[in-house]
Amino acid sequence: MYDCIIIGCGVTGAAAAYCLARDEGRVAVLEQSNDVANGTTKANSAILHAGYDPEPGTKMARLNVEGSKLAAEICQKLNVPYRRTGSLVLAFSDKECRTLDELYRRGVANGVPDLALLSGEGARALEPEVSDQVQGALYAPTAAVVNPWEYALAMAEVAVKNGVELYLEHPVTSIRKIDGGYSLTTPQGEFETKTVINAAGVHADQLEQLIAQPGYTIHAVRGEYWLLDKSEGDRVRHVIFQCPNEKGKGVLVAPTVHGNLIVGPNAESVENRDDVSCSTQGLSFVRDKARLSVPNVRFGENIRNFAGVRANSDSDDFLIGENPQAPGFFHLAGIKSPGLTAAPAIGLEAVRLVQEKGLAIKEKDFFDDSREHVVFRELDPEEKNRWIQKDPRYGRGICRCETVTEGEIVAAIHGVIPATTVNGVKRRCNAGMGRCQGGFCGPRVQAILARELGVDPTQVLMDGPGTVVLTGETKTGGGRDGI
Repeated sequence: MYDCIIIGCGVTGAAAAYCLARDEGRVAVLEQSNDVANGTTKANSAILHAGYDPEPGTKMARLNVEGSKLAAEICQKLNVPYRRTGSLVLAFSDKECRTLDELYRRGVANGVPDLALLSGEGARALEPEVSDQVQGALYAPTAAVVNPWEYALAMAEVAVKNGVELYLEHPVTSIRKIDGGYSLTTPQGEFETKTVINAAGVHADQLEQLIAQPGYTIHAVRGEYWLLDKSEGDRVRHVIFQCPNEKGKGVLVAPTVHGNLIVGPNAESVENRDDVSCSTQGLSFVRDKARLSVPNVRFGENIRNFAGVRANSDSDDFLIGENPQAPGFFHLAGIKSPGLTAAPAIGLEAVRLVQEKGLAIKEKDFFDDSREHVVFRELDPEEKNRWIQKDPRYGRGICRCETVTEGEIVAAIHGVIPATTVNGVKRRCNAGMGRCQGGFCGPRVQAILARELGVDPTQVLMDGPGTVVLTGETKTGGGRDGI
């Protein structure tokens, strides 16, 4: 029997696993997808918020500020791309300037450091590209951007290295109470555990209904984005927000850790919680709104559009606690923005909940809190030569746009949590992330996956089940070493 099973391995579940891995208890993670961080975590604004927006005294406020500090430390330790950009919230009217005053007061109450209210001229001094219609701005220097999927992956990898058992493609289909805990049924078998942590994201309430009334309802909200080429990456240096409203923090314009520009999202309620489609109407709305903040963004430099679904709830706060009808069953639910920021602090909350349940789990004598991740293009010449001498495949370029080598791709395929799909490789080492979006390197990545996994190329998936890339051969011959 496990001491704790976490259901879901997005950034919240990964953070809970990372924190629980420090203790000697037996922990497992059940994830329905064929990879970690494959839901909301891979499709968001990639922002670590400073913490001025949540209402003071809420879990959201406290965990945002705590999480922001922890996230910076984790990213440094685990070699996760992180960039402290700071953020600006723009006001275009006297009414919105009063909103900035309120956000400033909230931020001070929440303990956000170094906040400042700026005039329109002050905002444009920091960001010359913002609209001349801007009358004021709230400056939060502690805001940052991150690689969200690698952030979650890194925490999950460390958890697995330290004994947490990860089971991919294990959706939980039923839950029943047993002596001393719960039995969780998956298509691959049953798992018994003393406690459960529900980190199922947009499906958290549906999952909890398998054992008890959740006491909350998740409302899925879809957001659509533009991802622009690196030619637009220096358009702004800070995360540029508009004044928030009841639907969220509005359309933003922000640099990414990879040197691109991201613009979005809108906010549309959807019945299908897995609906990540984009629409002409939605993307047009995002484009037009963004130009109010930064008029000169060149949307013709777009290289990809995508959408993600956020787990809003009927509460204004994070839903973190024990189901009163199911002792030992805990939910980390309604983790909307700023969930990416708060994740490591939420993970510590999960540990506290489990320990308060009476599980006598002591801290391990040794915890390997490290992660090696080679980004070949960032190495100096001596380091590059050292890696090529170690493995000549590091000297063979595969993705020209992002300068990714075969050695990096092979390392991703055989990593602690292996990449088994084209997008899995993409998320781990950026192959296919550039201007051509895999148009040139995609077939080579597929061939490397087939070779390293020992499968036929027609079995290589783009992402989830059924997303085959090749259906058969039209000609034979050519190629070298499988690529």
